[in-house]
Order: sequence, then C-alpha cells, then structure tokens
Amino acid sequence: MRTGISINVSAEDRRSLEAVVSDRNTAQKHVWRARIVLLTAEGAGTTTIMREAGVSKTAVWRWQERFMAEGVDGLLRDKTRPPGRAPVAPDRIDQVVRLTQGEPPHEATHWTARAMAKASGLAVSTVQEIWKGYGLAPHRWRTFKLSTDPAFVAKLHDVVGLYVDPPAHAVVLSVDEKSQIQALDRTQPGLPMKKGRAGTMTHDYKRHGTTTLFAALNVLDGTAIGRCMQRHRHEEFIRFLNAIERAVPAGKLIHAIADNYATHKHPKVRAWLARHPRWTFHFTPTSCSWLNAVENFFATLTKRRLKRGVFCSIVDLQAAINRYLAEHNHKPKPFVWKADPKRVLAAIERGKQALESIH
Repeated sequence: MRTGISINVSAEDRRSLEAVVSDRNTAQKHVWRARIVLLTAEGAGTTTIMREAGVSKTAVWRWQERFMAEGVDGLLRDKTRPPGRAPVAPDRIDQVVRLTQGEPPHEATHWTARAMAKASGLAVSTVQEIWKGYGLAPHRWRTFKLSTDPAFVAKLHDVVGLYVDPPAHAVVLSVDEKSQIQALDRTQPGLPMKKGRAGTMTHDYKRHGTTTLFAALNVLDGTAIGRCMQRHRHEEFIRFLNAIERAVPAGKLIHAIADNYATHKHPKVRAWLARHPRWTFHFTPTSCSWLNAVENFFATLTKRRLKRGVFCSIVDLQAAINRYLAEHNHKPKPFVWKADPKRVLAAIERGKQALESIH
C-alpha cells in the first residue's frame, strides 16, 4: 500500500460498500470504486487492486484518497468539472439572431453558417447550435400565394360546401385539364433496381409530342372520367363536357368545380351551359387551383405513372393514361375534405397581416 494511505472501513461503511457491489442496478463506475476500497481494507496491494478492479494505478490512488476524505458518499459523487469550452455570452447570441433575421452585407440572398461564423467570430458549430435553439433555418424557404379575389370567402365556402355536404340527387365533379403531357423516350434503356442501387434512367431523352388530359373527378365515389386530346382549347373542353353529359345518368344534377382558366369561361362554353340546365359551374377563387380536388388526382398520376414512364409515341402515352384511369376506377376512393374552412381563412388573414407589416 502507498505511504500515507490508511483506510479504516467501519462495519456500517462495509455494509454500504458491499450493497453497492451486490446491487445489479448500480452504475459500474460506483461498483469498481467500492471494490477498490474493500480490497484496500483487506490489505491488497495496488497491483492486485488494479487487476481485480480493472482500472489504472492513478484511478486506484484517486479513489483511495476520496474515501479517506469524504467516505462512502464521496465514492458515489463525481466532482464538478469546468465545461470544455466557455458558454457563449448572451449578447453574442443576440447578435447572431439579429444578424440572421436581416440580410447579409455581402452579395448573397441569405446567411450561411460559415458566413455567420466569420461575421460573428464564433465557430460554425456554435452558430448552428444557436440557429437550432432559436428555430432559425436561413437556408430554407417556402413559397406562398395569396388570392386577390374579392369574393374569396364566398367561393371558398361554396366549393368546400360541395365537398362536405353535396346536394341530394346530384353529382359533384372536379373538372380540369393537365396540358402538355410529354411523351418522353430515353436514349438508352434504364437499369433495374438491385440490392444497394436504385433503378437508373438516362438524363437525356427523346420527345415524341404532347397530349392533354381532360379529367372530371367524382368526389362522391372517387371515379374519374378522362379524355386525352391533342389541344386544350374551348372546342376540346366542350367535347369533354359532352362526354361527361353522356356518362352521367339522366335525372342527376351536375355541379362542376373548375378553376378560372379562360377556356372554362369561353362564350361558347357559357352557351353550352345555357343549353344544358342541369349543369352548374362553381369556380375556385383566383390563384386557388389547390382547392380543386382533381389536382390531387393529377399529382398521383404524374408521380406513379408518368414521371418515370418511357413512351415511344403519343399513342403509347395515351394508352398508359387510359390504363391508369381504368385501374383507378376499378377501386376508387371517395374524396374527403378534412380541413376546416375557418382555419383556411385564418391562415389567409395571417398571411395578409404579415405582408402588411412588412410593407
């Protein structure tokens, strides 16, 4: 034993130390500290204690001295240590937050972590921690579009009312067209997916023309009526309306939801509606095509069938779209509106107030 080390373990201390060693829920660092003291009290040498406890010589000496000074409680408590790096002063944190919310002085649209670190004299990791703590992400941005339609509220309630509480003995259709769908062929065949590698597709392509899909989504049962046409003028739109007229059973009123595309309001389209009194058009507010349910159908069609498709001709493209429509109508799902119109109006109002505060 080292000179100057004299450990006397009382019966009460021995019971406490043995309880620490025998308890399976005790932290291991506390277990080997207690074993060091017990072995020392039994007269074991430093080398033996090192081998039995599995620690270094300096660790044995340290915890022998700690027990002599503070007893069993000293073994179960770690001394507080100064932080590895000094905390950032509050005024410097406020400076980083203030600079982040403004425009950078150099030729850039937003701050980067390296630019902020250089401007503030802090480490990049420190800047990132401050941004994370305050919920700041200058590299991210979101687009928004506010409708300027003076009848926004009335049109919103009109369209959402058709989704939530459709009229009795009527069909509610969401009507629109997806124009300029390209028939793209790849210059080389793609490679299939395999373990550790995604499927591949060449970046370059061959264009074989375009087609336009006119679609009407029945929000009550989820079925869709679709026609592919070469162009998307009012003539083609009227032909599509005639197709819907033939498909919808007689005696059913038809409420069609459409956006403000000029084709939908053409004089000849209005004349066609006058000749078909069971039809009623409901227009979404200006710049609010997202309110049209058929847009979700177009998004799913694009992602699942068109985006990664290979089409050698317009005929191939149209055939693929028609097959997708047939498959969709085999197991349709009704469209369910879940958003609260009051929350939509509140979000629009907050956006307008935010813009007014900036200007």
